[in-house]
Amino acid sequence: MFPDVGLPELFTLAILAVLLFGPDKLPEIIQSAAEFVRKVRAMSDSAKEGIRSELGPEFKDFEFEDLRPRTFVRKHVLDGDGTGLDLGLDDIRNALDPRRELAEVADAVRTAADGTSPRAAAPAVTLEKAAQRPEDAAFDPDAT
Repeated sequence: MFPDVGLPELFTLAILAVLLFGPDKLPEIIQSAAEFVRKVRAMSDSAKEGIRSELGPEFKDFEFEDLRPRTFVRKHVLDGDGTGLDLGLDDIRNALDPRRELAEVADAVRTAADGTSPRAAAPAVTLEKAAQRPEDAAFDPDAT
């Protein structure tokens, strides 16, 4: 319930309670505190049962702990058990992955480049082809 409260803190609280209330009134105060906690738990349980009965028979297995965001995400999104929200991590990753859209754009560019006329497309000239043409020999500085 209180994960940060250790044995030294509990010992300090016990000494403080004895000093504040005295050793003869302390059992009465502990009994009244325990009775108050029992009443609060009983009211909470009856409120939960009232809500479950108002929701109907399809929610008879409803747990209020599922309303916590961390529990809700763990149960419905990460596990993907099929109830409620049916999103898995793979669906989310695929929706956010840009590779599919980039592949579609690349295919569209390739299709557009293949469909153009030869005059519009730049010719692919390599260094070996340029050296074989005679008109380029006049510009060769080593050919003198």
